[in-house]
Amino acid sequence: MPKDYKPTTHSRRAMQGYDFSGLTAIAPLKSKKHGFKKAYGRDNTGRISAGRQGRGGGHKRVFRDIDFKQDKFNIPAVVAAIEYDPNRTSRIARVHFADGEKRYILAPQDLKVGDSVITAEKASLKPGNRMKLKNVPQGSLVYNIEIHPNKGGTLVRSAGSAASVLANEGGYVQLVMPSSETRLISEECYASVGQLSNGEHSSINLGKAGRTRWLGRRPKVRGTAMNPVDHPYGGGEGRQGRGTRRPKTVQGKITGGRKTRNIRKKSNKFIVRRRTK
Repeated sequence: MPKDYKPTTHSRRAMQGYDFSGLTAIAPLKSKKHGFKKAYGRDNTGRISAGRQGRGGGHKRVFRDIDFKQDKFNIPAVVAAIEYDPNRTSRIARVHFADGEKRYILAPQDLKVGDSVITAEKASLKPGNRMKLKNVPQGSLVYNIEIHPNKGGTLVRSAGSAASVLANEGGYVQLVMPSSETRLISEECYASVGQLSNGEHSSINLGKAGRTRWLGRRPKVRGTAMNPVDHPYGGGEGRQGRGTRRPKTVQGKITGGRKTRNIRKKSNKFIVRRRTK
């Protein structure tokens, strides 16, 4: 559950924070951390590109290398710590393998310090274990899913998300994605069992503009407050309506309910049912 604060100020009244009590008080692995240069919203000349306004700044962060591929097969690992990662919404787990190697993986719900996880073609149905989709029972929840065999997990990696295994036939597994889209994934692809941690992330109320700035989100100017040369909504004497039935981007392209997926995309054949929201 999100943590509430005493209403000592107006912004503090609605503010909510994370409960870090379940995390391990430990410094990040030195071999798995490094700095990185942020260039949000800027092109190769260093200028802010169109469509990327409102990005920049933010608190300084140290990057943690996460093992999305988890390619140490049939070697058990013990969870040594559950840690906070400023670069993603879910929590991460520090795992120590039996051969002495240490790595970071995404931490699912109900994974605790001292638990054992393993990557194998067929493993037990425990949170954190990783196996091929063809061996995952129907109705199970999975995350960090490969879209191509041996590529590493690229789907379902944000806090509280999970995909549901619907069916298995013809060499493909049907997955209901968090977006409600039903998609075919090769049964030879690997996925981790469970639902990702920090599910309350989507319900957190930041409470004040400063916390938004810490996340690297700068203020955005309303289109209706701009001049006609700068935005389709701009201009007019005093406050004016939008003047168009369809909402538009700053470049004038239709948005808000418009389908943006390319109809000639080759992977369209793997989509059984489009998302509904």
